[in-house]
Amino acid sequence: MFDFLEGYDVLEAFWMTVKLTALSALGSLVLGTLLAAMRVSPVPLMRGFGTAYVNIVRNIPLTVIIVFASLGLADIFGVTMGAPDDFKVQGFRLAVLGLVGYHAAFVCEALRSGINTVPPGQAEAARAIGLSFSQVLGLIVLPQAFRSVIGPLANVLIALTKNTTVAAAIGVAEAAYLMKEMIENEAQTLAIGAVFAFGFVVLTLPTGLLLGWLSKRLAVKR
Repeated sequence: MFDFLEGYDVLEAFWMTVKLTALSALGSLVLGTLLAAMRVSPVPLMRGFGTAYVNIVRNIPLTVIIVFASLGLADIFGVTMGAPDDFKVQGFRLAVLGLVGYHAAFVCEALRSGINTVPPGQAEAARAIGLSFSQVLGLIVLPQAFRSVIGPLANVLIALTKNTTVAAAIGVAEAAYLMKEMIENEAQTLAIGAVFAFGFVVLTLPTGLLLGWLSKRLAVKR
């Protein structure tokens, strides 16, 4: 029944998708947190940069960002991401860079909505006892904000997992890249599509269920 899978390393392709997702999710969380801090910063220049970044990046298609990371950064500006002679590694790292840059904007907005749920009186009380802005944000505001936006962050992670398929546009051998190759070589188009669709369900459904449970478990009681 699944003879069409012979000769193709489907598990390796999905493992590449998992690596893309994990590294991009970590980078997006870090960059998104920094952008959220900028957006609520008392410094106008930082607020302006954060706002401009989010509004611009969110309105650019991910495919454009990924292709620019490959053709623009690598071919024009010579950015090799530490792998000048290994184009597979270079493509993987550039894909991660593009995914991080794109999804950090969505992480930022999710976190900013969580920051807005924290009562202003808590921040004012913290400043009254002499805490700096960074201390107020890191010790008082962000811990509560993260707990209140686990659900929205789960949605961003699920979208990121599915969006890793765009990396196929620059030759990264993840699941969508292999699926395209198999469809070109085999006659079982519906079966191939069903296999890869099931693979992505296996990746995203447990993630959504787990983070949904954590969201309810760790919700901040107001």
